[in-house]
Amino acid sequence: MKNILKLIIPSLIIISCGGGDSGDSTPNAAPTIPSLVSPTNQSLCISNALTFTWNKSTDSQSDAITYQIQIATDNQFTQMVNTSNTSNTSFTITLDKGKAYYWRVKATDSKNASSEFSSVNSLYTEATATSNHLPFMPQLVKPSLEASVATTVDLEWSASDVDTSDVLTYDIYWGTSASSLTSSKTNLTTKTAQLTGLQSGTTYYWKVVVKDNKGGETIGQIWNFKTN
Repeated sequence: MKNILKLIIPSLIIISCGGGDSGDSTPNAAPTIPSLVSPTNQSLCISNALTFTWNKSTDSQSDAITYQIQIATDNQFTQMVNTSNTSNTSFTITLDKGKAYYWRVKATDSKNASSEFSSVNSLYTEATATSNHLPFMPQLVKPSLEASVATTVDLEWSASDVDTSDVLTYDIYWGTSASSLTSSKTNLTTKTAQLTGLQSGTTYYWKVVVKDNKGGETIGQIWNFKTN
């Protein structure tokens, strides 16, 4: 009998320590990425009291969803104007007049799983008695940020202006130090440029300045790539 008890007791310990069914083991999925509705991209907003709206995200496990909206004066969101969280699909704010703004939204469920941020929409708030609006900040097309490239590289960017009749030209600056971009090509009429004769194994920094034909200009952020 003692031998039988010796066998039974360890078995009970193993069962009790092994645990049982912990319930639903399905990993939590993030909500879908919100899609922006209004203001539409590259809008000229007559009023600076704005309501931002986006489409509702979905969650495969029906979790409650909250949204984070970010508004900035640069398209890399380093110069933040407002970051707010809401359970609604709209957000109202009064912004300064006569400025370009960029905004995006992401969704987070009640279990803290977050979607990626949405695409970025840009807008311009109408200034008082203005006759010209500055171009929007340029967007990087290629090479991608921190890409590895050959010693001859094709640069490409996109740019726009809410004044659709304005003619845009571009200055590009580059160098091996982000604080000293000493080489340049100016008054380009296309959104591309080719750099040749670069040193191998070197990190280069570059930026684009977008100019309109009314004296307005917008300086873009600094991008970089590395040569093989």
